[in-house]
Amino acid sequence: MALRSETLVVDGSDMRCYIAIPDRTPAGAIVVAQHAGGVDAFIRLMTDRIAEAGFVAIAPSLFHRQTPENPKAMDDAMTMMSRLRDNEIVADCNAAIAHLKTMPEVRADRIGVTGFCMGGRVAYLMATRSTEISASIVFWGGNIMTAWGDGPAPFDETANITCPVMGLFGEDDGNPNPADVAKLDAELTRLGKDHEFHSYAGAGHAFMNEGRPSYRKEASDDAWAKAAGFFSKHLS
Repeated sequence: MALRSETLVVDGSDMRCYIAIPDRTPAGAIVVAQHAGGVDAFIRLMTDRIAEAGFVAIAPSLFHRQTPENPKAMDDAMTMMSRLRDNEIVADCNAAIAHLKTMPEVRADRIGVTGFCMGGRVAYLMATRSTEISASIVFWGGNIMTAWGDGPAPFDETANITCPVMGLFGEDDGNPNPADVAKLDAELTRLGKDHEFHSYAGAGHAFMNEGRPSYRKEASDDAWAKAAGFFSKHLS
């Protein structure tokens, strides 16, 4: 596996991307959307694991517009997350997809998206906004029924989804809570969208993050096995 960082320019701003490349290429590729903590140790670990599973993975820094020159960039993660806007997120992810398609290690017709917490919301959002995505996995994505900025919420654009979607959730999570998950499941079912959801008893938010008390090994291992199998089915 090879690791590197690259900088893409989006809307005149430098967006750093963490990239992991498997030993065997060309391969399908996956955009990994960060959680509120940014492209931190957990997101880099998940990006590495995706590469170990045989896919090129790119994790763009979605906070790049909040630069060090801007004092607001020193605010806490939740405040920074609150400044994100859906149209900008889509532009960032589209830039990452476009970059993947230029890489000789990537099979340009096999691109997926995944994310954790706010990144899970991004994975759902991108499934509604891009026809270039072949598979999307939502890890405990909250606020899918809420718009960030102008325009509709991701939930309201569910009809636009053209790729298979997997959702992995903890039953003890508060955002998304089980009622939110049921609402998403019902809407995808109503619209005939290819999807599968899995929820884990005794697991809450961030149940795969080994650095947090919320970590639940059994649920984490099962969720990862399901995710790897899903991507292998649709991106290999």
